[in-house]
Amino acid sequence: MVSPALALAFLPFVATLLIRYRHYFLLFYRAVLVRHLRDFLTGLPREERAFQYLLTHAIPGDPQHILETFDQWSTHCEYLSNLGPQKAKILERLIYEKAPLTVLELGTYCGYGTVVIAQALPLGARVYTVEMDSRKAAVAEKVIRLAGFDDDTVELIVGSSEEVIPQLKEKHGLFHVDLVFMDHWKRCYLRDLQLLEAHGLLPEGASILADNVIFPGAPHFLQYVKACGKYKWRVHRTSLQYFRAIPDGMAQLTYTGEE
Repeated sequence: MVSPALALAFLPFVATLLIRYRHYFLLFYRAVLVRHLRDFLTGLPREERAFQYLLTHAIPGDPQHILETFDQWSTHCEYLSNLGPQKAKILERLIYEKAPLTVLELGTYCGYGTVVIAQALPLGARVYTVEMDSRKAAVAEKVIRLAGFDDDTVELIVGSSEEVIPQLKEKHGLFHVDLVFMDHWKRCYLRDLQLLEAHGLLPEGASILADNVIFPGAPHFLQYVKACGKYKWRVHRTSLQYFRAIPDGMAQLTYTGEE
């Protein structure tokens, strides 16, 4: 049994931890505890609840209003790990600069990033978006169509990136990718980048934008990019979506093909 004196001695330490990491505790509370409680109370997953909110508050066929409504939900109702407005501007700016005709998104989630990409694409361009969770993909499909994008602009592929990437040429007719947006499991970033290289899907000058490379982080991915000699790279310093006090970053790469 811990003595009262020992417990009192630890109080300043505990208080310091709570103050210093309060934003991370709040993230855990909103993203995990509240989610599980409301999942239990409503019988619906969080992503489906967010879509019901969109149906009630968003203007169909207006991509920007749908994104803003998503932001309202994630800020004031329940936390969703969407791209968020700050990072969306970085992605949009890259698309406007590069004008890619083919975009590969790894990690569709609820379709927020897909809508950001689709509305910024030049005429005749197409985005292929990959989501391994079939339930989240079903929500994303409804969000993408609600925003007004059809199969000619957005192709949603359900499956793991590890299985889908080797099949892109033969099964989906995608022979090269001008821009890759990575926003799926961070531990898969390096594996999937190397898969894209191995299958010849990255032409010289192709761009890759990888989210959350600072938090929760993708250290092996960044280490490879810096050391392999195949990329010009930079990191955009940002904050975690909907949590300005938590530092994060997006890695932007340009494939040179050199070693």
